[in-house]
This record gives sequence, C-alpha cells and structure tokens, in this order.
Amino acid sequence: MSTITTHVLDTSVGRPAQGVRVELEYGGALIGSGVTDDEGRVRDLLPADAQISEGAYRLTFFVGEYFSKASRSSFYNEIVINFRITSVSEHYHVPLLLSPFGYSTYRGS
Repeated sequence: MSTITTHVLDTSVGRPAQGVRVELEYGGALIGSGVTDDEGRVRDLLPADAQISEGAYRLTFFVGEYFSKASRSSFYNEIVINFRITSVSEHYHVPLLLSPFGYSTYRGS
C-alpha cells in the first residue's frame, strides 16, 4: 500500500518548521490534514488504514500563518504542491524547504 508523507524545513533558521498547517486533497476533496511537529513532520497526515489511488494530489502548506506566529514577514501565504501518484505500491514523500521569500520541493524517499 502506498503512503504519502511530508515534512517542512525552515532553511532561513536551519531547523524544522514547527506548527505549519498542511492539507492533502485528492479529486478536489480534503482527505488529510495536520500540523507539523517539533521535527517539522506531519505524523498523521492520513489515517493508518487510508487507501491511496493513482491520480493527482495537492498538498497545501499554510506558511503565512507559520511566519506570522513568529512575527516574521514572508512573501507567500500558502504554498501549493500538485503531484501525481502513478503506483499505489510506492511511498511518496514530499518535503518542503522553506524560507520567507522562497521554497523548493522534491520527491523524497
């Protein structure tokens, strides 16, 4: 069974981004959500028994809230990552490397 995981690293301070709200959508419907922990991970993005299908998914990271809570300005309010699952037998890890004025992502392991 496939799983989807994520984590957020704040590269501007060199540590995990704690307290970032994250939502996962499939087919326009919200299928999972959570908040990053002290390691920048969302441990329960999907229920353990969730079944993943092939197709297009969307992760939304509410980074404006994260920076605002820390009294830091940022250019982005939300960062949306659209990705495709092509094999339900694989693990899909989508990390976000974040700073107030830029970000990058990749398919992790």
